Amino acid sequence: MPKSKHHSNSKQKLHHKLLMAMGIGVSVVSFWRGTWGLMDLYLFPNNLTISYLASLIVGVIILYVTHYIIQELM
Repeated sequence: MPKSKHHSNSKQKLHHKLLMAMGIGVSVVSFWRGTWGLMDLYLFPNNLTISYLASLIVGVIILYVTHYIIQELM
């Protein structure tokens, strides 16, 4: 008894979604690994405490500004 075309197509779509999710996950992790690596090299490389604090402050400012922009757009 042959499998239905719908079942085969549905399984193929699920396989495609899984591969896409894995590719996106690897891309995001690679981006952040590269970003952190560059920040370790160039953002106060001789003082980790100041480097971490500067990163934290920049991150909070970006989150605050983008939250404000999103609220304005809504």
